[in-house]
Amino acid sequence: MRREMIGWLKRLDLNEKQAIEEKLQQILFSSDIWKISGTVGVTVSQHFEWDTRRIIETGWAQGKTICVPKCVPKEKALVFYQLDDFTQLKKSFFNLLEPEPEETVKIEKQAIDLLIVPGLVFDKKGFRIGFGGGYYDRFLAGFPNQTVSLIHSCQLKAHVPSESYDIPVRQIVTESGMLKVNGGVS
Repeated sequence: MRREMIGWLKRLDLNEKQAIEEKLQQILFSSDIWKISGTVGVTVSQHFEWDTRRIIETGWAQGKTICVPKCVPKEKALVFYQLDDFTQLKKSFFNLLEPEPEETVKIEKQAIDLLIVPGLVFDKKGFRIGFGGGYYDRFLAGFPNQTVSLIHSCQLKAHVPSESYDIPVRQIVTESGMLKVNGGVS
């Protein structure tokens, strides 16, 4: 499933991809969970992933605190840091753009009001197949606040295999609207 979805995303026409991203972002920006969130956690997207730069820039323009993760490979953990400018990012682990800890402020897990969780394949219960490292599953354990993922409807499947340690997201945004899962509210 992971390989198949990566292939589909890589083959997506750029204009179609941008139109989908715009729709996903419009739905996110008009949602209550976005409007009431003061601090938003989001990855800096790469290549074929849904673009998050506009989300980051919109958050800044609206006075939100935006924080992005840095991988800690030895622990397979994520640590989030406040991002005030894209120049605070450096290429690192797996060529990801990550915050430079010396240039940013660490944000504690419970201070993040809304976490935008990346992934490749999801089901209607909010379970997901990510990129295989388990970083987000570890971070989501004990995460007390709202979670949402932005996906195309073709990334939504009837069932995604899950383990006892998998934590579902609470809401999913598709081009058709917001899907509440796992008792989430919008």
